[in-house]
Amino acid sequence: MPVPKVKHVRASVVRGGGGDYHDQADGHWIDDHVASPMARYPEYRASRRAFGIDVLGTLVVEVEADDGTTGFAITTAGEPGAFIVEKHLARFIEGRPITEIERAWDQMYFATQFYGRRGLVVNAISAVDLALWDLLGKWRGEPVHALLGGPVRDELVFYATGARPDLAKQMGFIGGKLPLQHGPAEGEEGLRRNLAKLAEMRSRVGEDFWLMWDCWMSLDLDYATRLAWGAREHRLKWLEECLSPDDYWGQAALRKALPPGMLLTAGEHEATRWGFRLLLEMGCCDIIQPDVNWCGGLTELLRISALADAHGAMMVPHGSGPYSYHVVCTRQNSPFTEIILTAPQADRVQPAFHPLLLDEPVPENGRLKVSALDRPGFGVRLNPDCALHRPYPR
Repeated sequence: MPVPKVKHVRASVVRGGGGDYHDQADGHWIDDHVASPMARYPEYRASRRAFGIDVLGTLVVEVEADDGTTGFAITTAGEPGAFIVEKHLARFIEGRPITEIERAWDQMYFATQFYGRRGLVVNAISAVDLALWDLLGKWRGEPVHALLGGPVRDELVFYATGARPDLAKQMGFIGGKLPLQHGPAEGEEGLRRNLAKLAEMRSRVGEDFWLMWDCWMSLDLDYATRLAWGAREHRLKWLEECLSPDDYWGQAALRKALPPGMLLTAGEHEATRWGFRLLLEMGCCDIIQPDVNWCGGLTELLRISALADAHGAMMVPHGSGPYSYHVVCTRQNSPFTEIILTAPQADRVQPAFHPLLLDEPVPENGRLKVSALDRPGFGVRLNPDCALHRPYPR
């Protein structure tokens, strides 16, 4: 059977959840006094939306083959990402066989290197790459995990990120990751509140349930070290993304300063094999956490996973729903994974990219059978009730 070629690449934008899970209404835990790099300024401390965390919205990339088969994927890049896809990246995809994913990635990345390398541009590349994998799986009638060599386990095991680890335990998860609320600018009182919150959660979940802290790039080396030692008595499993992603030296120093047995994790806002090579070779963390929608897509995530494996490190992707589930189930160095509880009160499990995707599998009692991922491609559909806007049609 002849291999079809890509006929059209389309980039659209949608608002209200989806790929941009920070694009939420008032009263959502994800925006409720969460520590951030901007919390040093009082006017941006109570809400991350105040400094614009939700300004981009979701980018949806659709790749249509000349036989009518269509793949799609999403990321956080909004209208600027749509411009990059339509005006620059599409030339490396359209007219090419749908199987030329490696070549497409290489050309997209090196053609944008003079203004890209990470951030918005790599987010856009990630969406195109994932859409190509989705298209290939749909054309072949196979799930993406089959294209990667097949699962190494029968089910995925999850921890949950949200403001209520005690509820996460009741829902069957192996652990709960709290958003840190108070950063260095809030002084000793903020530090005490952080530790008091952790102590309260430990009392609610018991001794064996994992508790972690997501620090979202908000700390300095001194504060992070003090926080870690203060958290030691509460059996904190790990501290996550404490410092600026560019401060590899600080992250390496922090890892050495942590109490024995406490882990340091990083990489949610890192990109490409070169960024993760720095994290691993400089000893910046124990677990890397690439987001497949941001780090360069599935093609690059496979390289990152192999790099981590060679360094004896675990790769536990940042919560990215089915786009990471298909990889995690095929990797021995990804023994568990994350779901972000996007319900406003973190009191129920709903699809990671609700309401944008349909047929998205969700864990039950903290687990998901790999057989739930057996539909072609990534196994999800766009919700027709979510209005897409294509700002740069060609």
